[in-house]
Amino acid sequence: MKNPEYDEWQSKRINDNIPKLNLEGVRPMEEYLQAIPSELEIIKQDFEKRNLELKKKIERLEEEKMHLRLDVDSKS
Repeated sequence: MKNPEYDEWQSKRINDNIPKLNLEGVRPMEEYLQAIPSELEIIKQDFEKRNLELKKKIERLEEEKMHLRLDVDSKS
């Protein structure tokens, strides 16, 4: 036989059979939705970076070349 107190207790009782969520290590949905760069995209970024470095090096060498010409012209 059930009494009203038992019914109230049972309605408030947490079901021990339902596993509790472990939020440790859970990432926000935005992280899951971020596009992972493909290998081709990574290679393209590396190429663009290297290309920019080489352009800067060419500019420095051209400036050096111009200064050397000025030095040769001033000595002649």
